[in-house]
Amino acid sequence: MPDSLSTTFAALADPTRRAILARLARGQATVTELAEPFAMTLPTVSRHLKVLENAGLVVKTRDAQWRPCRLETAPLRVVDDWLATYREFFEGRFDLLERHLRTLTDPPKE
Repeated sequence: MPDSLSTTFAALADPTRRAILARLARGQATVTELAEPFAMTLPTVSRHLKVLENAGLVVKTRDAQWRPCRLETAPLRVVDDWLATYREFFEGRFDLLERHLRTLTDPPKE
């Protein structure tokens, strides 16, 4: 079985699922509301939602006959924590690049 980080990345790999998450970041929505901007059937959108649910990124609740979905941010925090190491690495590399570029553009000091 894949680890939770791999499952989250797999869910985020699809642009439709990222768009669904972006919509849910503004507040909960029904499957019908989530399907509106896409040229796909409700069952197809439901399959995307199932992938997001399995990754723990979306939670469906019950409100009478409605099934509103909401964003669950905990898996995104895990991704952010994992990326933090790489963020620090790249920021250090950018600092080195900036220093190097300055040596190329600054006049030599006497």
